[in-house]
Amino acid sequence: MINFLDLKAVNSEYRDELVAAATRVIDSGWYIHGSEVKAFEEEFANYCGSEHCIGVANGLDALTLTLRAWKEMGKLKDGDEVIVPANTYIASILAITENQLKPVLIEPNELTFNLCPEKTEAAITPKTKAIVAVHLYGQISPMPELMELADRYGLLVLEDAAQAHGASIAGRKAGSWGHAAGFSFYPGKNLGALGDAGAVTTDDEELAKTIRALGNYGSHKKYENLYQGVNSRLDEIQAAMLRVKLRHLDKEIESRREVAEYYLTHIDNPGIQLPSVDSRERHVWHLFVVRSAKRDQLQKYLMEQGVQTLIHYPVPPHQQKAYHAWQSQHHPLTESIHQTVLSLPMGPTLLAHEYNKITMLCNDWK
Repeated sequence: MINFLDLKAVNSEYRDELVAAATRVIDSGWYIHGSEVKAFEEEFANYCGSEHCIGVANGLDALTLTLRAWKEMGKLKDGDEVIVPANTYIASILAITENQLKPVLIEPNELTFNLCPEKTEAAITPKTKAIVAVHLYGQISPMPELMELADRYGLLVLEDAAQAHGASIAGRKAGSWGHAAGFSFYPGKNLGALGDAGAVTTDDEELAKTIRALGNYGSHKKYENLYQGVNSRLDEIQAAMLRVKLRHLDKEIESRREVAEYYLTHIDNPGIQLPSVDSRERHVWHLFVVRSAKRDQLQKYLMEQGVQTLIHYPVPPHQQKAYHAWQSQHHPLTESIHQTVLSLPMGPTLLAHEYNKITMLCNDWK
């Protein structure tokens, strides 16, 4: 069986470094808000090209706390509209509704599945106050155009960079374009912890301080609470794991790109639509997502041949029971995307003979 992603193989390559890092934390006797978190925050901010990084418990909290912080700072208020692609993972939407803000779902670019500047501008109303730019599957959104829009209309931009660690435009990485960016370090991400973890990057010092306080019970100083906060902190063990993994991230991105380039140049089946790529540096291939009108048959065929695939994502947010009030919404392109996408195996440890086999199977499928 060719697994979709072999996390044991991914982490085993760095086992000695990870064990040493964990041992360092255990022996320190300091497990929350210690030197490992501080060091990782500095290293990841430098990697992204941002002034600040704030570690949080997970990627959803990274988005939720950023929007909450903007409310505490008076930049957003209940009922403000936030533009977001309709075809995103539900976490992007949950962060908006959790803050009593109104998501405005718009159709994506039909080739990249990311926000389209023209469609984004068409959705702007006097109530629009922010844009959530989701870098889906590892390809960064058209940030120069979106930031120009934001500047022109006075909007906040939050990058949902949960799948795009290391993606860039003209050498400028995801996480350094918007007014803030939320990252997930879920184990299967390109930069994955050995458990849940997340972070926010920003150049805004006031925003960074507010998020840090909100994630620590609303406290900027022990036993003094500025806000009705939550407990959302990156712990020392995960920070230590991430420091190890960050050192190898660029190498792993190159491995992913090699697999993706092989797929792109060798899969030649008219029944399988390959992903569209604006440029090599824009895409870090968290996922390699194809489309097929006979997606379910293709997935069944590949499984029968010993290849595990996944669907990211089978049901769009507006059709989820969690948002039953949106059942009347109709987003044809988004619905078509969710009905036809299939993610092929992708990862830094995928071997040549494995992606050769996957390619041949895709080409043989009828």
